[in-house]
Amino acid sequence: MFYVYLLRSKTFPGQHYIGFTRDLRKRVAVHNAGGSVHTSKYKPWDLIGYHAFADERRAREFEHYLKSGSG
Repeated sequence: MFYVYLLRSKTFPGQHYIGFTRDLRKRVAVHNAGGSVHTSKYKPWDLIGYHAFADERRAREFEHYLKSGSG
């Protein structure tokens, strides 16, 4: 499965992050451990929601749509 997920910072609730992964639990753990340059300064994070896809292309298109400002 492929996942598009939404995180919200616990420390800075106005900060959100949208991402894509094949292993959701591991990816959230990496964000919370500071292992991502884009999210480390706003850790820790809560997983707000996610969508699961069987098709990688559809998942990446959905992530792009959400990040485009239209989503």
